[in-house]
Amino acid sequence: MNIDGASSVVLQALTHATSQDTAVLKPAEEQLRQWETQPGFYSVLLNIFNNHMLDVNVRWLAVLYFKNGIDRYWRRVAPHALSEEEKTSLRAGLITNFNEPINQIATQIAVLIAKVARLDCPRQWPELIPILLESVKGQDGLQQHRALLTFYHVTKTLASKRLAQDRRLFQDLASGIYSFACSLWSHHTDCFLQQIYTRDEAAALSSLERTLLSLKGIKICTHANTHNCGFLNAVFERLKQFLECCRQVGPDSTCREKLEKTIILYTKVLLDFLEYHPCAFIPLIQRSLEFAVSYVFTPAGEGVTFERFIVQCMNLIKMIVKNDAYKPAKNIDDSKPESLEAHKIKTAFFTHPTLTEIGRRLVSHYFLLTEEELAMWEEDPESFAVEETGGDSWKYSLRPCTEVLFLDIFHNYSQTLTPVLLDMVQNLQVYNAVGLAAYELFDNVDFDQWFKNQLLGELQVSHHRYKLIRRRVIWLIGQWISVKFKSDLRPLLYEVILSLMQDPDLVVRIETATTLKLNILPQVTECDTKMQVLHVISCVIERVNIQIRPYVGCLVQYLPLLWKQSEEHNMLRCAILTTLIHLVQGLGAESKNLYPFLLPVIQLSTDVSQPPHVYLLEDGLEIIHQQMLLSSLSSCFFLPPACLHQFSNLMSSENLRTCFQIVNAYIYLSATEFLQNYAESLCRSFCDLLKDITNEGQVQVLKVVEIALKVSPILGAHMFQPLLPAVFRGIVDGERYPVVMSTYLGIMGRVLLQNSSFFSSLLTQMASECSQKMDQLLGNVIEMWVDRMDNITQPERRKLSSLALLSLLPSDNSVIQDKFCGIINICVEALHDVMTEDPETGTFKDCMLMSHFEEPKLSDDEEPPTEQDKRKKLLALEDPVHSVSLQQFVYDKLKAQQALMGDQGFGVLMETVDTELVRQLQEFLQGL
Repeated sequence: MNIDGASSVVLQALTHATSQDTAVLKPAEEQLRQWETQPGFYSVLLNIFNNHMLDVNVRWLAVLYFKNGIDRYWRRVAPHALSEEEKTSLRAGLITNFNEPINQIATQIAVLIAKVARLDCPRQWPELIPILLESVKGQDGLQQHRALLTFYHVTKTLASKRLAQDRRLFQDLASGIYSFACSLWSHHTDCFLQQIYTRDEAAALSSLERTLLSLKGIKICTHANTHNCGFLNAVFERLKQFLECCRQVGPDSTCREKLEKTIILYTKVLLDFLEYHPCAFIPLIQRSLEFAVSYVFTPAGEGVTFERFIVQCMNLIKMIVKNDAYKPAKNIDDSKPESLEAHKIKTAFFTHPTLTEIGRRLVSHYFLLTEEELAMWEEDPESFAVEETGGDSWKYSLRPCTEVLFLDIFHNYSQTLTPVLLDMVQNLQVYNAVGLAAYELFDNVDFDQWFKNQLLGELQVSHHRYKLIRRRVIWLIGQWISVKFKSDLRPLLYEVILSLMQDPDLVVRIETATTLKLNILPQVTECDTKMQVLHVISCVIERVNIQIRPYVGCLVQYLPLLWKQSEEHNMLRCAILTTLIHLVQGLGAESKNLYPFLLPVIQLSTDVSQPPHVYLLEDGLEIIHQQMLLSSLSSCFFLPPACLHQFSNLMSSENLRTCFQIVNAYIYLSATEFLQNYAESLCRSFCDLLKDITNEGQVQVLKVVEIALKVSPILGAHMFQPLLPAVFRGIVDGERYPVVMSTYLGIMGRVLLQNSSFFSSLLTQMASECSQKMDQLLGNVIEMWVDRMDNITQPERRKLSSLALLSLLPSDNSVIQDKFCGIINICVEALHDVMTEDPETGTFKDCMLMSHFEEPKLSDDEEPPTEQDKRKKLLALEDPVHSVSLQQFVYDKLKAQQALMGDQGFGVLMETVDTELVRQLQEFLQGL
């Protein structure tokens, strides 16, 4: 493509591609798609988005096309890869100036440069970092900001690479620029503080943006400089200054939002360093605790703190209190010196007065409902009642954060805090705290007496304003019901519950219903309505789980009758199916005794030609799934074949995930029979699905193929053969979504390691389709595999990748020998993942090896493993990931390669590997 002549036509196509008229838009998009592989196209795009006189939308589109092209065509192994000459020219053009006036386009260009840096820096692009640093020093405000923005995205991208060599390169880079980055941050911070106090808000905002960008870059580099605490100590002083700024500027200042963002980023710097480098953080424990406790639990924080900052401070305290690295071993002599040092600091800080103040303030201040929460109670009671408090919500939301901190501090310092809390119980209604700490207070609170003498009376006060107390008390009872509550008090409690179920306030009713579910309800024998019967049965079964088995005859006598009577009532049938799900879970493999009733119910629920399936399909599929998890092999194919043949219809629904779980369960149960009967139609459905499905959906489809290959490598590859070329192409093209790429590599790893003849035939087929030589294509696959190894996060898949690529050795193939360094790199990475060191002998062993199957020893309240759990463990014994020592495999393959090439030739080959990698490899292989 001639650049000068092409600019106008590309510009016209981009202009048309921004049109709202599809008749204009579609042809332009098709034309641009055809030009993607033309030499010179990206040089034209660079000229267009660098021309500030052109329309913003056109320039934006040019940047996006360029950015997408990097993923597809920048790597030299990619089909239609850009020439080295054009890439050199493009790299130079990207860093000639940093003066983009439009923020959104500037951000996209920074991301684009970072993508190129990830592939080319520092080897092919050594001048990038020096030019960025030089531009950051400049006096031009816009140029300085854009260079800082680019610097941040480049460091963020380079830091994300996981291979050992890449990590070392980044550490060298970070060490080289760290002091400069810190001085830059300090300079912009000083400028901001000076400008904000002279009321020059426009200049202050500009300096604050630079401070924020500098800080983001330092945050990334700090992880590579764990011994440099100078910056981290400075963070505390800067935090105090910025918090004081919040008091000065007020909530309406133009700087307020970015000011709070910067404060939160400061706290993230501390939290991240604590999480990833706990030992290096020990010198900062005292100052962190003093700072956080001061602002959150004393008057020092009044008027300057805000909710997200309080959450971050509480998380800092929590992580220090709970960190295992800061706790001595049970046998004090076995403790590490750093653990003892951290424990000593914590013990000296958390004195009786400090803990008392923290405990009292948590209960009397932070546990109180806020004005916003009370307003939400009135305006949207359902949302208030079911507000998310699980998972990681404690990291971001004040109420769950407060409760989690209270629990952790109470658990670690219960001797000090128990008397404090009991004293407060006598004087205040501290129901939230006593409920959260129910297990800790078991021996200190006579809950039965408290229930009779006080709580019962609280529940009977019906005044509207007393609803807060009613809701909290019934919640409190729910927390204690499984901890300490006499059975002869239950009838009294049920009377109160029935009364509260009629409470005029919806939140109180919802909380009461939740508490009811926490009771076993063993005495209920009759109900007035069908729904009440189902509710009682479901509650009982869900509560007692496997202990339902002796009583199942009595319980299930209702269900066939109810099912028959509810023919015209689909919602009631939904409730029956929910009960059946709990029943199947409770009965386990014994649920086959329900088949005379269960099978017709499943058949109707999953028949997409019958109208009721709209209501029943989801629960019907879930019953199948639970049954598959719990079935033994003798009761394998309990479903009518017609149900499985309908899977292609079911897979177009929102129940896709459950369908996949059922297929996976069948494969684990009886792979040969299932694949021979259903894989062909299943494969057709999968091929159709992959044409139009989300990335998450793709992963679910591909996981089925991966499991089939794991369970049956030969048959699985044969039955899903039509899908594998797409997987192969995805690897060669460098699939951009990490989770999808990881799954691709998992599938190909299975084929290469366990079905090498099939891999050879697939390679031949793909070479023919791509018009490439087989060796060249194999080299491309290996190179992409090495490059994208950091997409794989699961240790099992990382070990699989190393085993698979090692299986190519010994080899006299020049392409494989050319990629030898990359293969060894992957192996060392995987060895770091899976090897554990015996502290007594100093030798390493593969922690993923499994030698035999053991039935786990369970306590009374633990559920036994399902039949599928057992099948997975038995299959794992045959899986190379769990049956082959990576350490021994690496050793054997290297020895075989040495025998093939001779000592001298092998020595030359090993010289292609980085010396640090060789040292690490030798350390892992010592003793073999």
